[in-house]
Amino acid sequence: MGALDLFLELAALPTPPGEERAVADRVATELRELGLTVDEDDAGTRIGSSAGNLYVRLEPTAAGTPVFLCAHMDTVPPVGPIEPVVDDGVVRNAGGTILGADNKSAVAAMVESARRIVAEGRPHAGLELLFTIKEEVGLKGADAFDASRLAARIGYVYDQAGPIGEVILGAPNSMILAVTFRGRAAHAGMAPEEGRSAIAAASRAIADMRLGRLDEETSANVGTIDGGVARNIVPDRCTLSAEARSHDEGKLADVVQEMLDACSFAASLTGCEVETEVERGFHGYRFRRDDEPVRLASAALERTGHAPTYALSGGGADANIFNMRGLRCVNLANGMAEIHSPEEHIAVADLEGMVEVTLALLEEARGA
Repeated sequence: MGALDLFLELAALPTPPGEERAVADRVATELRELGLTVDEDDAGTRIGSSAGNLYVRLEPTAAGTPVFLCAHMDTVPPVGPIEPVVDDGVVRNAGGTILGADNKSAVAAMVESARRIVAEGRPHAGLELLFTIKEEVGLKGADAFDASRLAARIGYVYDQAGPIGEVILGAPNSMILAVTFRGRAAHAGMAPEEGRSAIAAASRAIADMRLGRLDEETSANVGTIDGGVARNIVPDRCTLSAEARSHDEGKLADVVQEMLDACSFAASLTGCEVETEVERGFHGYRFRRDDEPVRLASAALERTGHAPTYALSGGGADANIFNMRGLRCVNLANGMAEIHSPEEHIAVADLEGMVEVTLALLEEARGA
């Protein structure tokens, strides 16, 4: 089974965060048939998933630098059937929702690479594979994995929408805000003046916030808002969830404080109270082009006919967790496009191309 066939099979399995069991079982079966030992940790029971993280080690057969690869098995929740089809060399979903190339295309490339290594007896300096759960809801599977199990200190995730060749040199820091406005309920028709609308307070706060792309390094967003119980009751409670991201910690702190100030000011104007909670989403990281993991990736891309390009990402990935843990993990674009949307797709050539990039990466890592 090649990368395409495996991807079509995996993509057809709906696996929103917390429901990764079907893909975990299929991946484990494929790898065990290669004679590899697949270990599933207890992260599922600890963070609320039907499966744990899968870990596989291929012992080194040559000198060089060991490498780990990571991909996540969950997708954003599909809102319709998943019917992968190949149309003119491109895999799409005919069912009107996501395809799941993010990140099952990387899962398929990793498994096929392992198959090629075993079947062809390819020498390597050590390869570890990690398949994580609940990435799409805060990198929770990677965070729950015991990274001390990894012998390799250099790793890669293939979790960037973009053409093969793009190397992500940095990802942002993020902060998460949970805000609750508390007002006073009243009949909206008979005694509206006695009420204090929590929804009005939240709306005022949002209107005063700077949202979207604030500069080339920084963004902010309010993702959900919820409040009220009936249209004829002045709402006494409203919650919103928001986030801010930046490659600059100072800018991030400033934006978060602006958002908190907007909430406090809106509450004071509307006679409401406000409660806020702020927590770290993920830590950012930054590489230079001459850092070893970047150099290895660039050489592997050139070896396979791809001109390396370099960029910063506005998104988080499991790489953020590993870099925070003291490992050096780089995110590489793998050709997936329009992720998290019904138009999500990936070219068959890119599915197969990332297998070749992976094999070239291992060649570079052993100095061949």
